[in-house]
Amino acid sequence: MAPRTPAVADQAFVTLLTNDSYATGALVLAHSLHRVHTTRSLAVLVTSDVSQERREQLSAVFNLVQEVPRLDSEDAENLRLLNRPELGVTFTKINAWTLIQFNKCVFLDADTLVVRNVDDLFDRPELSAAPDVGWPDCFNSGVFVFKPDRSTYRALLEHAKKLGSFDGGDQGLLNSFWSNWACSDPSHRLPFVYNLTVSTSYSYAPALKRFGSDVRIIHFIGSIKPWHHSYSTAADQVILCPGTATTQEPVRKFLNIWWNIYITEIPSPYLVLTPPTPPLSPPYVSSGPYPDPSEPLPEAESEAWRASWEQGQIDYMGRDSFDRIQQHIDSLINSTETTASTETTDAPSITDEAETSA
Repeated sequence: MAPRTPAVADQAFVTLLTNDSYATGALVLAHSLHRVHTTRSLAVLVTSDVSQERREQLSAVFNLVQEVPRLDSEDAENLRLLNRPELGVTFTKINAWTLIQFNKCVFLDADTLVVRNVDDLFDRPELSAAPDVGWPDCFNSGVFVFKPDRSTYRALLEHAKKLGSFDGGDQGLLNSFWSNWACSDPSHRLPFVYNLTVSTSYSYAPALKRFGSDVRIIHFIGSIKPWHHSYSTAADQVILCPGTATTQEPVRKFLNIWWNIYITEIPSPYLVLTPPTPPLSPPYVSSGPYPDPSEPLPEAESEAWRASWEQGQIDYMGRDSFDRIQQHIDSLINSTETTASTETTDAPSITDEAETSA
């Protein structure tokens, strides 16, 4: 199967794969771009760690599958601050500037999803990006507009060698290189709806409710990705991976969109039907009912659940719901009352002691 022929061949949406696990995300991303009728080429950069089978899948939807050398920051100290040691290889992203067959590109991480046409991004200058929700004076490097150029590529390599990255990954590197982004011309600053970073919660929930319908690109940041969850065809909804949480209905809606594309667009031979073992599992489709949140978690998943609690990621709609917490409190109270009652019955009373003494 050949990929679609673009109307504008010298401009491209670009993504990157450094292993097979993100290939599912890249495939869904490509299909999401086709669904919104993009007129641009689709390109994916792959490293030698991506298997031939996955490359063949990618070739069916991308106009270009190009191998590039793997680059790693090897900055364990800063990556430890992010709690994401695997992000060192995101330095490989700077190979995108070698795609000089295109005059302008838009980079999209493989964990993004396009829900409305964004071809207008090609009217933006380099480097255009949306603010990062964690530190708005920095841009999030999951979505950005750039111009391929070998001199820029060499300058980025040199910058990486001399100064590295303040977070150990590509985002710190690119923000350091384009250090004037925050105070540059407003045309370089993309609206947040072009890179809505899905996190546990937003402190400004009314804005999500008001502007959620205007979202164009969804970015599933964090170590748990859409393909780590599962989907129940019986309940027609996403079943969240144990230990994760999302309390906002728009976020669940976005996950459902991702899974709808996955189920309907990815060829059936690649639909993996094995139970997930987060966070390394392939997508899992279940025809059974939604799992009972009161069921005990396996030890490994219980640890992940506890870690999520400690990071403030509470699953208020599932295992951490009010009803579930109340049920746990009631069980503790009942257990205490039962124990107290037993102790009262078995223990000798003052009267008994007096009679015994007499």
